[in-house]
Amino acid sequence: MADAVTSQTLIDGNQIAIFKFTNVSDGSGESAVVKVDVSALAANARGDACTGVTIEKIWWQCIGMKVQILFNASTNVFCIELGENQSGHHDYTTFGGLTNNAGTGKDGDVLFTTVGHTSADTYTIIMSMRKEYG
Repeated sequence: MADAVTSQTLIDGNQIAIFKFTNVSDGSGESAVVKVDVSALAANARGDACTGVTIEKIWWQCIGMKVQILFNASTNVFCIELGENQSGHHDYTTFGGLTNNAGTGKDGDVLFTTVGHTSADTYTIIMSMRKEYG
């Protein structure tokens, strides 16, 4: 079996993308699963393809497990961990957001890894991201 996961695009606009992610775990968890594939996001008004995102806000609730958010690269780069049995709203816009500082092999994608997952653990995460073109 596998965790029951959903990924829902709420907004994929010219500058902003907002997604909702859920997981009801069967105990198998997720390991570096692509949640935001920037190559699949809509191009801007000039037709430029999205090449990356900056995380501006996160609304989240994790029950029974943690979720690590990673930037994809040859060696994935840790961005932030959302705590077990916690919920919150993080707003990073004051300092420009959580930028992708991955190095070699960076492709702009955002990944999730669950930590400490057991059967019936859950998460719900909503992320607002500023799209980048280059």
